[in-house]
Amino acid sequence: MSFPAAEGLSVARMEAEASRANGGARCVLVRRSLDARGTPLWRCQFAVYGPAEAYEPYRAPALRDASGAPEVLVVGAGPAGMFAALHLLSRGLRPVVLERGKDVHQRKKDIAVLSRTGKVDPDSNYCFGEGGAGTYSDGKLYTRSSKRGDNREVLSRLVEFGADPTVLTDAHPHIGSDRLPAVVENIRKAILAHGGDYHFGCRVTGISRTPEGIVATTESGGEFRARALILATGHSARDVYA
Repeated sequence: MSFPAAEGLSVARMEAEASRANGGARCVLVRRSLDARGTPLWRCQFAVYGPAEAYEPYRAPALRDASGAPEVLVVGAGPAGMFAALHLLSRGLRPVVLERGKDVHQRKKDIAVLSRTGKVDPDSNYCFGEGGAGTYSDGKLYTRSSKRGDNREVLSRLVEFGADPTVLTDAHPHIGSDRLPAVVENIRKAILAHGGDYHFGCRVTGISRTPEGIVATTESGGEFRARALILATGHSARDVYA
């Protein structure tokens, strides 16, 4: 079905119109895209449920309290690291996130200094810090591919932590650089509330195996030990592999 974009219809209104067009059947919006050729239109796809079919909205797996659970080190607090930590919590494991940069608010201050003076903090800038490279840039990270698994969990988590629900259905979902820092902070708060841990300014310089598991060594000489480790270093931290 199509709807004039100028009317500004809500998702609920679109679903109601689709229901009327399908004899009162339950209609759930699954995808919409903006057709800007001529008069702008929302092109919408709906899932239609008959009277005997129950509709159950997707819910991401519940996060479990992992206090005292086996630990897993997560190197990097960008998109991969954040969602690895959330997934570990859903499995009852305790994530310990090691991030070379600063938290999302302190990072914003360093980027402001960079913009004003040209002075670069090598570990807190557009590439490094909580949230990853896209948090304070106009870059875009999105996928609808299901080759590597169901991406509904990622999108549902983003909405759970503050993204607009339209990211669940838009053909080109966009959180917005104005909202993303708050989403990133909410993810961290949830991880901490469920027993996980974060260490900022913690640049990993070495990884070794022991009979008990993994040891991650940091630039300051500290050590973190766990049974397993996930490398989620992103595209810029090539020195980790040097």
